[in-house]
Amino acid sequence: MTDNGPDLSGDWDIDPGHSRIGFSAKHAMVANVRGAFNDVTGTLHVDFDDPEKSNAEIVLKVASIDSRNAQRDEHLRSADFFDVEKFPDITFRSTRIEEVGENALVVSGDLTIRDVTKPITIPIEFTGAQVDAFGVQRAGFEGTRRIDRREYGLEWNMALDQGGWLVSEKITLEFEISAIKRQAEAEGVA
Repeated sequence: MTDNGPDLSGDWDIDPGHSRIGFSAKHAMVANVRGAFNDVTGTLHVDFDDPEKSNAEIVLKVASIDSRNAQRDEHLRSADFFDVEKFPDITFRSTRIEEVGENALVVSGDLTIRDVTKPITIPIEFTGAQVDAFGVQRAGFEGTRRIDRREYGLEWNMALDQGGWLVSEKITLEFEISAIKRQAEAEGVA
């Protein structure tokens, strides 16, 4: 990822205004419903000299869930689903980041939803790095991963008259991340 390109080693912050961490689920077994968490923070430390020192951490504020339907969002915030009063954050902390091919990463770590923490591995594509119009170095990453929401205590559902469920058990997590290299490092200041 660094051959003939910018030095990507260092500390990066997720740019919430240009990133999307979302999900999709089947509704009534016929249509995909998509949503996202609008309040996202996160950091990435990249160390190409010692990749074992690279890490990532992401925090999603559950109250910021947005599925483009206020009634559904309130239900998702309730104890039936995320129980935002007891569990305000969803967190991911990496335990290992591997480069497995050109622009291809595998990020392993612990995903915590509600009070359940489980290991997860996420394939991530490095989509590139650029200095933007304001002189800020940016890097892009994208990926998806399916999970079974029941493994994280998200059990609520409703049976349909003709069989099946109102909400799919399998959820696709969607990552579209723009990260900004910290200015002090970008300028070489300690």
